[in-house]
Amino acid sequence: MITIDDFMNIELRTARIQSAERVEGTDKLMRLIVDIAGEERQLVAGIAKTYSADELPGKKIVVVANLKPATIRGVESNGMVLAASDEHGNPTLVTFDRWMESGCQVR
Repeated sequence: MITIDDFMNIELRTARIQSAERVEGTDKLMRLIVDIAGEERQLVAGIAKTYSADELPGKKIVVVANLKPATIRGVESNGMVLAASDEHGNPTLVTFDRWMESGCQVR
Protein backbone atom coordinates (compact mmCIF):
# COMPACT_ATOMS: atom_id res chain seq x y z
CA MET A 1 0.00 0.00 0.00
CA ILE A 2 1.15 3.53 -0.75
CA THR A 3 0.03 6.77 0.80
CA ILE A 4 -1.75 9.57 -1.01
CA ASP A 5 1.50 11.54 -0.74
CA ASP A 6 3.33 8.73 -2.56
CA PHE A 7 0.68 8.72 -5.29
CA MET A 8 0.83 12.52 -5.67
CA ASN A 9 4.55 12.19 -6.48
CA ILE A 10 3.68 10.27 -9.66
CA GLU A 11 3.21 12.70 -12.55
CA LEU A 12 0.56 11.22 -14.86
CA ARG A 13 0.04 13.28 -18.03
CA THR A 14 -1.88 13.04 -21.25
CA ALA A 15 0.24 12.63 -24.37
CA ARG A 16 -0.35 12.34 -28.11
CA ILE A 17 1.53 9.69 -30.06
CA GLN A 18 3.30 11.34 -32.99
CA SER A 19 5.02 8.29 -34.45
CA ALA A 20 5.62 4.63 -33.70
CA GLU A 21 7.95 1.90 -34.91
CA ARG A 22 8.85 -1.57 -33.74
CA VAL A 23 12.13 -1.96 -31.90
CA GLU A 24 14.29 -4.07 -34.17
CA GLY A 25 14.99 -7.57 -32.93
CA THR A 26 12.07 -7.68 -30.49
CA ASP A 27 8.55 -9.11 -30.63
CA LYS A 28 6.85 -6.86 -28.09
CA LEU A 29 8.60 -3.50 -28.03
CA MET A 30 7.45 -0.35 -29.80
CA ARG A 31 9.41 2.93 -29.94
CA LEU A 32 7.02 5.86 -29.59
CA ILE A 33 7.59 9.57 -30.07
CA VAL A 34 4.99 11.41 -27.99
CA ASP A 35 4.04 15.03 -27.44
CA ILE A 36 3.47 16.09 -23.82
CA ALA A 37 2.36 19.75 -23.84
CA GLY A 38 4.76 20.61 -26.65
CA GLU A 39 7.66 18.52 -25.29
CA GLU A 40 8.67 15.65 -27.55
CA ARG A 41 9.75 12.45 -25.80
CA GLN A 42 10.79 8.97 -26.81
CA LEU A 43 9.18 6.07 -24.94
CA VAL A 44 9.53 2.32 -25.26
CA ALA A 45 6.40 0.25 -24.65
CA GLY A 46 5.68 -3.48 -24.75
CA ILE A 47 2.63 -3.13 -27.01
CA ALA A 48 3.81 -4.37 -30.41
CA LYS A 49 1.92 -7.69 -30.22
CA THR A 50 -1.36 -5.80 -29.76
CA TYR A 51 -0.85 -2.66 -31.88
CA SER A 52 0.68 -1.99 -35.28
CA ALA A 53 2.87 1.07 -35.77
CA ASP A 54 0.37 2.43 -38.32
CA GLU A 55 -2.58 2.61 -35.91
CA LEU A 56 -0.83 4.46 -33.08
CA PRO A 57 -0.09 7.99 -34.37
CA GLY A 58 -2.73 10.44 -33.15
CA LYS A 59 -3.85 8.38 -30.16
CA LYS A 60 -4.11 10.21 -26.84
CA ILE A 61 -2.61 8.14 -24.03
CA VAL A 62 -1.55 8.43 -20.38
CA VAL A 63 2.13 8.42 -19.47
CA VAL A 64 4.18 8.55 -16.29
CA ALA A 65 6.08 11.73 -17.11
CA ASN A 66 8.50 11.89 -14.16
CA LEU A 67 9.93 8.38 -14.35
CA LYS A 68 13.73 8.18 -14.40
CA PRO A 69 14.95 7.45 -17.97
CA ALA A 70 15.90 3.85 -18.73
CA THR A 71 17.55 2.10 -21.67
CA ILE A 72 15.49 -0.82 -22.93
CA ARG A 73 17.09 -3.06 -25.58
CA GLY A 74 19.43 -0.22 -26.52
CA VAL A 75 16.68 2.41 -26.82
CA GLU A 76 16.32 5.20 -24.24
CA SER A 77 12.83 5.53 -22.77
CA ASN A 78 11.86 8.81 -21.10
CA GLY A 79 8.62 7.82 -19.38
CA MET A 80 6.15 4.96 -19.22
CA VAL A 81 2.95 4.31 -21.14
CA LEU A 82 -0.03 3.16 -19.06
CA ALA A 83 -1.85 0.08 -20.32
CA ALA A 84 -4.06 -2.63 -18.87
CA SER A 85 -3.37 -6.30 -19.64
CA ASP A 86 -5.94 -9.05 -19.99
CA GLU A 87 -5.55 -12.55 -18.54
CA HIS A 88 -3.30 -13.48 -21.49
CA GLY A 89 -1.00 -10.48 -21.00
CA ASN A 90 -2.30 -8.57 -24.03
CA PRO A 91 -1.99 -4.83 -23.32
CA THR A 92 -4.63 -2.21 -24.10
CA LEU A 93 -3.58 1.43 -23.93
CA VAL A 94 -5.29 3.77 -21.49
CA THR A 95 -7.00 6.31 -23.80
CA PHE A 96 -9.83 8.85 -23.65
CA ASP A 97 -13.39 8.92 -24.93
CA ARG A 98 -13.25 12.74 -25.35
CA TRP A 99 -10.69 15.18 -26.69
CA MET A 100 -7.88 16.00 -24.26
CA GLU A 101 -4.99 18.38 -24.80
CA SER A 102 -1.50 16.94 -24.43
CA GLY A 103 0.04 17.56 -21.03
CA CYS A 104 -3.13 17.53 -18.93
CA GLN A 105 -2.61 16.15 -15.44
CA VAL A 106 -4.28 12.80 -14.74
CA ARG A 107 -5.41 12.17 -11.16
